[in-house]
Amino acid sequence: MNDRRLVHIVDDEESVRNSIGFMLQTTGYSVRTWPSGAAFLRDLRTAEPGCILLDIRMPEMDGLAVQQQLNARGAKMPVIVLTGHGDVSIAVKAMRAGAVDFLEKPFEADHLLCAIGKAFERMAETSSESRTDDARALLASLSMREREVLEGLATGYPNKTIAYDLGISPRTVEVHRANLMQKLGARSLSEALRITFTAEMGEI
Repeated sequence: MNDRRLVHIVDDEESVRNSIGFMLQTTGYSVRTWPSGAAFLRDLRTAEPGCILLDIRMPEMDGLAVQQQLNARGAKMPVIVLTGHGDVSIAVKAMRAGAVDFLEKPFEADHLLCAIGKAFERMAETSSESRTDDARALLASLSMREREVLEGLATGYPNKTIAYDLGISPRTVEVHRANLMQKLGARSLSEALRITFTAEMGEI
């Protein structure tokens, strides 16, 4: 029995599956690759528990649709979304649907390993209620303006749009964004979004 932690790589590009798979295997993970979301879902019942690296742009069934099906079927495996298109609005939707993180291709190996580490930490957590309480406590530390900026980010808006909506300069938005990231202890937008959606702030 292989007790190494398993990562499912769901991506329609064989070169991506092979390169990520090789890197993960050399760092101690077990890997199983899938050429499409539909193929993964077909074998979901018998798939071993693990972390899912899920590409967004795939033919037949895109990553968001696969994630929706995973949620509908009650799958508890954590999802990390991969996108090569820099589409923040798609990443926001994935985070709202429960993704642990999102990574834009091409990404650094250490960023991927960090995201996978967080995914397995989530698998080990036993109390979602405690996680929600912690997230709400972090959000409570923000000022009203910082919350407004965060809500704009959580909607997928760029800084310029947030600045226009709030009647402030883009530079001021950047300052508020930096401050709220520091208060949340978030090193990236995806971490801030995860805290936001864990606290169940707002609706799509």
